[in-house]
Amino acid sequence: MPVLRSGSPHRSVRSRATVAGTLLATVSLLVGLPGTAGAATARAPEPRHPELDWAGSQIAKHEGTKGGALPSPSLAATVEGVDVSSHNGNVAWSTLWNSGVKFAYVKATESTGYTNPYFAQQYNGSYNSGMIRGAYHFATPDTSSGAAQANYFVDHGGGWSKDGKTLPGALDMEYNPYGATCYGLSAAGLVNWMKDWFATYKARTGRDAVVYTSTGWWKQCTGNSGAFGSINPLWIPRYGSSVGELPAGWGFHTIWQYTSTGPTVGDHNKFNGAYDRLQALADG
Repeated sequence: MPVLRSGSPHRSVRSRATVAGTLLATVSLLVGLPGTAGAATARAPEPRHPELDWAGSQIAKHEGTKGGALPSPSLAATVEGVDVSSHNGNVAWSTLWNSGVKFAYVKATESTGYTNPYFAQQYNGSYNSGMIRGAYHFATPDTSSGAAQANYFVDHGGGWSKDGKTLPGALDMEYNPYGATCYGLSAAGLVNWMKDWFATYKARTGRDAVVYTSTGWWKQCTGNSGAFGSINPLWIPRYGSSVGELPAGWGFHTIWQYTSTGPTVGDHNKFNGAYDRLQALADG
């Protein structure tokens, strides 16, 4: 009977096979662990009903409309505005203009796969009626990176031009319509996602974008981060007679979405300042 020695080719082959199998098993385990490259690339599917997601659609569901009360009379100067998305269809812009509406925000995109099919009628129609207008992006931080979504937004209507009639783009951060309230991310993860989005948008357009968010969502999902208050103008929804508490970092709001049941289109806003300040925001 032959004797297998340490240098025998039979033992060498079996040893290599054993080592290879062990390495393969180790790699498989690592790929499945949280925080590894395999887990980091996992993304939620694209939104299933983006036509039902607009600025405030989830705020009303989670925080209520407070009866849609009109703002209390104030001596401070304000400018009336609206925001629209595909659920509004073709908008009667001349009616809104004649009623005193002077600016509009239009939903352009969501994630990296949806564009508002009514965007041209709404974005160009508001402009042609005389309004100052801007575009906004409904964020889904669990489907793709902040940079990817900012680039998609700019490429599909969210850009900016210094024509005196175009507002900087806005990032809509609110309750997840598809699952976990905070999109399955930690507070730090969401803050970093937004930093990525804002930095990419500014690199593409030269402007600091507006952030749309509620104080309730901001506290719950970002840990009430104060990272953006000195840079990004705040557009806050609160359907009542006053703006109420602001998220950390902001000493004042720029735009207040005060009702979701306004005339002609539901979502009405007030710019916090006189018309020349609204023009200044557009001019950059």
